[in-house]
Amino acid sequence: MTDANARTTANVLLASAGVAAAYVILTKPPLRRLAFRLARLWLGAYVPAYLAAQARQAWLDAGRASQLQKNEIVS
Repeated sequence: MTDANARTTANVLLASAGVAAAYVILTKPPLRRLAFRLARLWLGAYVPAYLAAQARQAWLDAGRASQLQKNEIVS
């Protein structure tokens, strides 16, 4: 088996396992409620942290750009 065939086979197996897991979770109400709670928890923790990090990086980049512009004007 070539590397490409092995990679394709592994991708197909992982995708089918994911689809099977999603089917089981979505058809069982207790698992569905748990999945939605975990998704809300993940989104409530990760998304604000990501947005804060992006805002901080944009703030720093804007400061650097401002400093570069000031240095170009002075030079």
